[in-house]
Amino acid sequence: MAHFDIQASRILIVDDQESIVDLLRAILGSDGYHNLISTTDPRLAGALCQEHAPDLVLLDLHMPYLTGVDFLKELTGITAGEYLPVLVLTSDITPEAKQRTLSVGAKDFLLKPFDTTEVLLRVRNLLETRALYKELKGYGETLDQRVRERTRQLAEAQAEILNHLAVVSEYQDDDTSQHTRRIGALAGMLARSLGQPEEQVELIRLAAPLHDIGKVGVPNHILLKTDQLTPRESEIMRSHTTVGGEIFAKSKFPVLQLAREIALYHHERWDGFGYPQRLKGEHIPLSARIVAVVDTFDAMTQGRPYKKAVSFQDATKEIRAQTGQQFDPQVVKAFFSVVTPQTLLDLINLTETNPESTVNALAQMP
Repeated sequence: MAHFDIQASRILIVDDQESIVDLLRAILGSDGYHNLISTTDPRLAGALCQEHAPDLVLLDLHMPYLTGVDFLKELTGITAGEYLPVLVLTSDITPEAKQRTLSVGAKDFLLKPFDTTEVLLRVRNLLETRALYKELKGYGETLDQRVRERTRQLAEAQAEILNHLAVVSEYQDDDTSQHTRRIGALAGMLARSLGQPEEQVELIRLAAPLHDIGKVGVPNHILLKTDQLTPRESEIMRSHTTVGGEIFAKSKFPVLQLAREIALYHHERWDGFGYPQRLKGEHIPLSARIVAVVDTFDAMTQGRPYKKAVSFQDATKEIRAQTGQQFDPQVVKAFFSVVTPQTLLDLINLTETNPESTVNALAQMP
């Protein structure tokens, strides 16, 4: 530890006897300490601590108006957990006095009358401890900043990977990835309307675009076929749910665990006649029930190479008709509370999700 650093330390001297203050200033000054603050009125000591942020306090124990013990109690609130060594000046060396003073924060004692060498040694020892504390604190803050930066970098990478995976799942018939973005936005809106916690809303918003990731396992001639699928082709097409579930089956990340749930179950039906497991009612995870509605709605209102888009009115009419059969009635109710023709227009014009919001959400997740 550099000698200069120690001598540049700020030292506050609090003693009601001006002669003692002058003596200590002389002793410390002779050893190169020049950043000295002092007072003979203990009532001013707290304000001086706040103004000058000393590295060490030399404190008389017995003073009028405010005793050293009382000031130590006050100092606890001023420092707010910061390590500030206090060197008590006293002629009272009884065990009771020492115990009482140490219990409220004193670190060491100087007995009156002073020995110059002892003063300098004790002051230096406490200042070295203070300097080491500040060095460790600075290192800890730097490390925290590096951890935050690294966490953000990982979140940015994860967000980018999620986006690329969503694009891959729809690339053959939606190479702009607008469908996946709309699904994410709509699913998040419905989750919030259904009273889900904000963290879960963000998870659903991020995971929903991956609902059709299993399509990577379906041949293009089936994906893009304009004629009716054969029974065998329909079976292969339906397999995209189980393929999607398998893709994320071993993931440890909450967003990908939810993506697995959505990919696997978003074609289940409220009445139990869906696939792949013919789950019924609330046995279907809520995330999948939400995506079932928004995916159907978006698929109807957006044209694809093999089909034409239907109007907003016709799409909402079909959603209502399937309430209680294909769709959860509560999810449909939430859907109609947030989706309007203007909402659809806004979603059609959606070009990019909020990257800052996405990164922040991922960075905060365990």
